[in-house]
Amino acid sequence: MITEETMSIDRMENVIDVFGSFDENLRLIETELSVHVTDRESELKLSGDVENVALARRAIEGLMTLAAKGESINSQSVRYVIGLVRSGEEGRIGELARDVICVTAKGKPIKAKTLGQKKYVDAIQKNTVTLGIGPAGTGKTYLAVAAAVAAFRAKAVNRIILTRPAVEAGERLGFLPGDLQSKVDPYLRPLYDALFDMLGAETYQKYLERGDIEVAPLAYMRGRTLDDSFIILDEAQNTSREQMKMFLTRLGFGSKIVITGDETQIDLPADKVSGLKEAVRVLEGVEDIAICRLTGADVVRHVLVQRIVEAYDRYERSRQSGGQGNGQNRNKRGGKER
Repeated sequence: MITEETMSIDRMENVIDVFGSFDENLRLIETELSVHVTDRESELKLSGDVENVALARRAIEGLMTLAAKGESINSQSVRYVIGLVRSGEEGRIGELARDVICVTAKGKPIKAKTLGQKKYVDAIQKNTVTLGIGPAGTGKTYLAVAAAVAAFRAKAVNRIILTRPAVEAGERLGFLPGDLQSKVDPYLRPLYDALFDMLGAETYQKYLERGDIEVAPLAYMRGRTLDDSFIILDEAQNTSREQMKMFLTRLGFGSKIVITGDETQIDLPADKVSGLKEAVRVLEGVEDIAICRLTGADVVRHVLVQRIVEAYDRYERSRQSGGQGNGQNRNKRGGKER
């Protein structure tokens, strides 16, 4: 059933912010929800299917709330708000008007962009150890580095330590040019990139030379006790169970640990247990340790990244359900043969 609904607008400048330059956000709302929106002085007219018009009205109201609080509206935030409205969570849209975690070297404020990211950032601030688990593009590493820089600037910690396992290197390290640090640098590049963004190359280099920042492969952590430090272990799905236990026991007084990883991107040999997977099982419910799971809804890169993540999730679920069925059939046949 086609219907038309009118929305009264108090501040038209908020509408301009919501609709975006050349009404690109408006076009996205219309496409996503199959409605037509026209702007008439201090009113908006929405036409389309009854249910879609209701969704569009709630989405626009939510986006206007964010715009009124000074949040910039882009295609990613429009899609995310529409997703919240569709799932009946529009009451939480106001939570997306977030506090700034950190300001980059170029003056850009870093904030959590989704409810999942907000929960993750809150967990980092409240707990000594936080595990952030989720697919590519959910901001696990970037937000952890932002929190580390914020803590360092506030003098809550004396240094930042960033580490990750160089699993992909293996025996091939010897074929790379340079000393050991040069050989492992390519595997630490995502951590460098995040630090350069937050601090700027010159400031980063100054802190590095003073020992205030350390970026090193996980093997360098053995035998150390890390006090007054903000320590981030990235790509933790590629740690062995022994490496994960070793890393967790490096925690010293006044320190904070963030462990990030994606359980769907394990590069370990098939016979090796992922230290991240085991840590999630072992540490669940331990006081002062938070386990945060980010999902495809928290992807803040190009919209195609979210679609790719969802497509792989669907494929993996169908493959596992098919494999389980085949395994059961084989077991039954095996029982008859015996």
